[in-house]
Amino acid sequence: MTLTIPDEYVDWRTKGLWLPESRLRSSEFVAAKPDVFTGPFAWPLMLLKQDAVAHNVTTMAEYTARHGLAFAPHGKTSMAPRLFEMQLDAGAWGITLATAGQVLAARGFGVPRIFLANELLDPLALRWVVAEGERDPDFEFVCYLDSVEGVEAIRSALSEVEGERALSVVVELGHPGGRTGVRTVDEAVELARTAARVDRLAVRGIAGYEGGLRTVDEAADYLGRVRDAAVRAADAGAVTGKLLVSAGGSAYFDTVTEVLGGDWAPAHDVLLRSGAYVTHDHGFYRDHTPFNRTGEATLEPAFELWARVLSVPEDGLALCGAGKRDLPFDEGLPVPLRVRRADGSEADASAGRVTKLMDQHCYLTTDGLPPLRPGDLVAFGISHPCTAFDKWRVLPMVDPEYRVVELIHTYF
Repeated sequence: MTLTIPDEYVDWRTKGLWLPESRLRSSEFVAAKPDVFTGPFAWPLMLLKQDAVAHNVTTMAEYTARHGLAFAPHGKTSMAPRLFEMQLDAGAWGITLATAGQVLAARGFGVPRIFLANELLDPLALRWVVAEGERDPDFEFVCYLDSVEGVEAIRSALSEVEGERALSVVVELGHPGGRTGVRTVDEAVELARTAARVDRLAVRGIAGYEGGLRTVDEAADYLGRVRDAAVRAADAGAVTGKLLVSAGGSAYFDTVTEVLGGDWAPAHDVLLRSGAYVTHDHGFYRDHTPFNRTGEATLEPAFELWARVLSVPEDGLALCGAGKRDLPFDEGLPVPLRVRRADGSEADASAGRVTKLMDQHCYLTTDGLPPLRPGDLVAFGISHPCTAFDKWRVLPMVDPEYRVVELIHTYF
């Protein structure tokens, strides 16, 4: 699928690129396939490894196809239309999003199917979604619903936009201490019944999110309740069309497959929404990917951030020029990978450890590392891609020789 991806300009305002006088289209910049270490780049620089991204996209496409799942990877991870395009080309049903603004951006890129894994209560956005469905009969949209107030907001929007097409929703079942969503199966079924009575409002099924739970057993128990709610809503006659059940972050998608897959309902679609897989990481998801449990496949970390050693002020410590403005830190600190000398030689840096990030400084312990000198470059892996993408509007994607093959733009 070809999305409408702007050929954005890059210039002196583009973080990570060194273009003091030039203003180029992204395609013009990429045409020269500049080398990361000799080309027009500024440090720190976050980049994506093309081979790893391609491997991860293919791996999850094969996984979902093998298990008979529909797949709508969560686009809020990257908000990068080029990555959306790769995911759709690999067979994804559509893209999951989290906010109305993200939906608007995705439609601007031409994404044809959107699953909004959140409530939509804003009248302006609701009217736009309804009108967009009337304007484009090929546009498919599904959103969460978890309250009577949500039903009334949708009813009002439908009454203000002429047309005949129904707006599709899934009732969200949450769990105690979790995020949004009604808390009991009974509440979910009753809300589905209420929504089903509204003209031009189609209840497609039940959805939830298990990623905040602590263990596989907790996730399985919760997903069992999602399944029960789906069965009861369908039995109550509240579901329009083929039953849809959706769940799935990036930490328990194997449990989603096990609990929601299979033949527990006569006809149903399971829509998986994992998003962080597209780049994986060297931290949180390295430790939490379900493939560690199943051994079914592997994912590869695609992010690297390169930063200069600025100072080696005392034994055992180096200060690198990257910090909270550049690196995620909410699910673990960055992981040192390699050091690169001025002559191009590299050495392993994995024995080092990041102990602290400040706004633009990274504290790196150097015990067990080859001697570091100011001017050396250090490559870091990251933990939690969702808070890495939003720090960079432009991410060079590189081939194995670290030549830039694409500029990935993000739109947060």
